[in-house]
Amino acid sequence: MKPQIKLAETKTRGGGTLALYEHDGEFLITLNGQGLMRSKASASEKQLGKLGVDQLEQGVAARVLIGGLGLGFTLRSVLESVDCEAIVEVVELIPDVIKWNREYLKQLNGALLEDQRVEIRTADVARVIQNAEPKTYDAILLDIDNGPIAMVARKNSALYSTSGIRSIQSALKTRGRAVFWSATQDENFEARLRKEGFKVNTVPAKVHEKSKRASYWLYVADLKNIRRKNPMSAT
Repeated sequence: MKPQIKLAETKTRGGGTLALYEHDGEFLITLNGQGLMRSKASASEKQLGKLGVDQLEQGVAARVLIGGLGLGFTLRSVLESVDCEAIVEVVELIPDVIKWNREYLKQLNGALLEDQRVEIRTADVARVIQNAEPKTYDAILLDIDNGPIAMVARKNSALYSTSGIRSIQSALKTRGRAVFWSATQDENFEARLRKEGFKVNTVPAKVHEKSKRASYWLYVADLKNIRRKNPMSAT
């Protein structure tokens, strides 16, 4: 039996230990020893990317924001679906995750960071969204932490609050779409989305394509014609 090899390790801003492992051709990222994502369990990330852009019109130079690089499967799914004129902005909080993709995961999805359509940034995606000009993005796809209930950093939950939702609403174009990955079903989060004027479709997501049951949830939120002057006016 082949051993599990630790390829790299780093500290999160909250003091946790994030590590990258390889075992018999599979890659795994852990936080404090607990698995966060596996390369052979990427069905939900691919589905996130597909759902995020399948409403875009062909021939339109769309701008897509992906929050969270991870192992790159959402990015791959988006790039497979958008035109050559599209701009796909990937925002990753932890610089080492970008470094790992380029150094250890190049044959997986890391090479996609060199695609001419991709803009990669090391930043807090919540701040990127808050500071974005109104109507910047056609789609915003968020695979941050564990979803509405944060695991890596507690402050990540602010993105799923009323103020965070309003920031996303402001940053989206008139017919924009936001898709949120979540490890658990969160009816309160869904209710907040609806209250702020989004049409919401809750989609079960599988770990593997051949899994019999869904384990995760994708919240597909389509923007209605409601705009607020100050997206940060409530919490």
